Amino acid sequence: MSTITESVNVTVPIRVAYDQWTQFEDFPRFMEGVEEIRQVDDTTLHWTVRVAGVTRRFEARVTEQLPDERVAWTSTEGPAHAGVVTFHRLDDDTTRVTAQMEFDPEGFVEKAGDRAGALHRRVKDDLRRFKTFIESRGVQTGGWRGKVDRPGS
Repeated sequence: MSTITESVNVTVPIRVAYDQWTQFEDFPRFMEGVEEIRQVDDTTLHWTVRVAGVTRRFEARVTEQLPDERVAWTSTEGPAHAGVVTFHRLDDDTTRVTAQMEFDPEGFVEKAGDRAGALHRRVKDDLRRFKTFIESRGVQTGGWRGKVDRPGS
């Protein structure tokens, strides 16, 4: 299992950054290789991604969602991965967005890419594209302010 942690400061209020991140179906607009995300219900997401020329489909479940604080998920089928994105108010108009992910690369190409740092670069680049996306808009495309409690909470 590999772990990636990357951060980016975005020049928007925390509510704007958080609300945009809850718009999972917009992820293909700034995440490389993400072809589609379909949100089935408040906690179930169907992903279609293309990595190293291979299309993969998997399901993930939002395990925790606290407005303006964090969104956490885990895969329920397909490649094993989990993660959390946290939002930290730096001032009224600046938010630090931190992504921490754990994943288990499958196959030779993914394992080689992981060793070469390709997945770390992809996460870093995705966060940079998120910054460009949200700062150029200045407002979120939507938002979901509901709460998903961590299991056992």
